[in-house]
Amino acid sequence: MSLVKPAQPPEEASAHYPAPGTKDYASRSVPRHLARGAVGFGLIIGSVVLVPVAGPATLLAAPLALIAFRGCPTCWMAGLAQTISRGRLERRCADGVCTLSTARSVP
Repeated sequence: MSLVKPAQPPEEASAHYPAPGTKDYASRSVPRHLARGAVGFGLIIGSVVLVPVAGPATLLAAPLALIAFRGCPTCWMAGLAQTISRGRLERRCADGVCTLSTARSVP
């Protein structure tokens, strides 16, 4: 039996960084995240709409949207929620139990 607890990140850092082992799709700001979404959706829509005009080669632009989305459109939506909640919600773990609460304001 081990009595050593795993290292915990400082409390002030827990509000700004994801827990170890979790995916983080958030951007640094909401406008930056919305811009990534506009680029991603623009690439997908543009590649499909331009097929009759420029041929099927325009479909090669669609995979570039995956880079803008950092995955799929669902990943982008999850990142939007993470970006909006970053700094407002705080995850605290004590004795193997984690809770989610509103972040304390730091003066």
